[in-house]
Amino acid sequence: MSAEANIIRSWLEHLGDWAHFSFQTVFGIFFSFRTLTQSWPVYYEIGVRSVGVVVVTGMFIGMVLALEAHTEFHPYGLDTSLGAISITSILGELGPVLAAVMLAGRVGSAMAAEIGTMRITDQTDALTCLGVNPIHYLSTPRLVGCLILVPMLTLFADLAGIVGSTLISTQVLGVDAHHYWQQTLRVVVRYDLLTGLIKSIVFGAMIALISCYQGFQCKAGAQGVGRAATQSFVLSFLAILFFDFLLVYLFAHIRPFFVG
Repeated sequence: MSAEANIIRSWLEHLGDWAHFSFQTVFGIFFSFRTLTQSWPVYYEIGVRSVGVVVVTGMFIGMVLALEAHTEFHPYGLDTSLGAISITSILGELGPVLAAVMLAGRVGSAMAAEIGTMRITDQTDALTCLGVNPIHYLSTPRLVGCLILVPMLTLFADLAGIVGSTLISTQVLGVDAHHYWQQTLRVVVRYDLLTGLIKSIVFGAMIALISCYQGFQCKAGAQGVGRAATQSFVLSFLAILFFDFLLVYLFAHIRPFFVG
């Protein structure tokens, strides 16, 4: 068998293992209610401790978009369109994607490293000996946390981006606030916010499932933990981009049915 065939076979095997792992993790939602209600430290780590980095990211996204849009549209006298351009981009695309990327680096890597350390120190085997399913105990709460909290954090990023864009446009670039918001509210629709939130749910699921899987696949030693953390971020990032493309393609085709 050629080297290329071996690589493809290895990738397919890992994909199958990940799919089975993901099924077990999702299935655990229906059988781990007590574990889910006792996992507040996990939710705190995913949500509360990520607010700062997400807000800062969103703020700078909004400010940069306003400056870039002003550079391109000011010569044509379209300054009042800065809000519509910036906020539409933030709600539907940049807010969900960049918030998810930041969380993949901050939360996803931590998940992989934590579970990987438990794996190589036989703590997951100890859970099995106690009659506890380690996937349900460790992965399912993290999946639920990401499904709930990543959309909430995306809203924080969106709000910060809107504030940043508005401040730069009205206070620095001198755009009239009344006309700025009049044009923005005419163009931006709830569909933009809804599509961004749907994206964030999918991104959150990918971050949790990929990161936890990499943790359970961790090899022995400090190098193994570092490799698991790195792979969790890289694969989560690629998954975010892949599903972002699919969702943008889907939403573009169904938009006429929801927006006149």
